[in-house]
Amino acid sequence: MRIGVPKEIKNHEYRVGLTPASVRELCARGHEVLVESGAGAAIGMTDEQYLAAGARLSRHAQEIFGSADMIVKVKEPQPAECAMLRPGQILYTYLHLAPDPAQTAALVHSGAICIAYETITSPNGGLPLLAPMSEVAGRMAVQAGAAYLERSKGGMGLLLGGVPGVPGASVVIVGAGVVGANALQMAVGMGARVTVLDRNIDRLRQLDLVYGNRIATQFSTTQAVEEVVLGADLVIGGVLIPGAAAPKLVTRDMIARMKPGSVVVDVAIDQGGCFETSVATTHAEPTFVVDGVIHYCVANMPGAVARTSTLALNNATIGHALTIAGKGWKQALREDRHLCAGLNVCEGRVTHEAVAGTLGYEYVPAQRLAA
Repeated sequence: MRIGVPKEIKNHEYRVGLTPASVRELCARGHEVLVESGAGAAIGMTDEQYLAAGARLSRHAQEIFGSADMIVKVKEPQPAECAMLRPGQILYTYLHLAPDPAQTAALVHSGAICIAYETITSPNGGLPLLAPMSEVAGRMAVQAGAAYLERSKGGMGLLLGGVPGVPGASVVIVGAGVVGANALQMAVGMGARVTVLDRNIDRLRQLDLVYGNRIATQFSTTQAVEEVVLGADLVIGGVLIPGAAAPKLVTRDMIARMKPGSVVVDVAIDQGGCFETSVATTHAEPTFVVDGVIHYCVANMPGAVARTSTLALNNATIGHALTIAGKGWKQALREDRHLCAGLNVCEGRVTHEAVAGTLGYEYVPAQRLAA
């Protein structure tokens, strides 16, 4: 199979779909890999390294999209990239379709087979291809929040961990999944006073066993969210419903009553965000202010630490890439129901139930098209 790796063109996106090591794995199995020149240069993955791994180089994305059987990316295809997709071509990348009707329509129109990293499941019920970027984003959320609490960046002038005689900032983490657990680890390590909310009592019990009285755990209800958010200096949102739009757990009214100079970081922004006031931002302009509250809503947070993120992502994605390339998408999906869960759009049909329900498309089960 011929696999194409275009350079990412989203604002300040420096990650790359395949590392030279991943290219070597594919080439060793007889596949051809075509990489756009400079695709990994910003993170120290040079054209020479890709050539040494067995790739061919191209100077034009059009050649890659025009000749590859499978396109491997990181972020969702931008409009110009959607226009280059063709019927029968496999797209393997993050998609986050529920809050993006324009992209969904473009992918449906393309006729391509679109497999989304973020909805591929695992036998234990997790999302193994989303997890590494959730780990990165959860940790970055605390770093970003701590930075924007500084007065020079518009915050109220708080040091997250405080100093002897002065308490640390109050950090509220909404959602105790992968994002929340990693944010919690960072916030506790920096000395903040942390409250984590979730509706999964077993998950809260696990965190309590690990952190004990260093954190507060609370069952997530509307009242509980309101109470802790109003007293918070930093709120991190990390809730997720696989494939669907994130629930709006922090309302506009809550934001309006938060302390001036407080900060919210919406890690769920790829799925539409869990704050009613959230609007996706970029690394070029990462924040905006609503009612005196700083909002950090960058839709590709891990792109800021692109080398770490690329290596972590490839660890998770290369296995399925090898399977798809080796068996073809139909056989690969028939034999692996967890990979099959990643099929979101296929040959003009929406094949993920949550996406179809959110955007009003007829749902066609993926298994039917892979048969």
